[in-house]
Amino acid sequence: MKLLLLTLAALLLLSQLTPGDAQKCWNLNGKCRHRCSRKESVYVYCTNGKMCCVKPKYQPKPKPWMF
Repeated sequence: MKLLLLTLAALLLLSQLTPGDAQKCWNLNGKCRHRCSRKESVYVYCTNGKMCCVKPKYQPKPKPWMF
């Protein structure tokens, strides 16, 4: 009985620790997805062909032209 409870507890713990999230991109601030959420935008593409969805606060700001 103790072995069964120990096995069940280990399986529950492993199921919570298994990553099911998308691949990370853009210095680990973005996620590779087929579609970005409303609050995210595409800045680059991932190596697997998906879009790298990044929140605007993590995207580089455009520099003004210097003459």
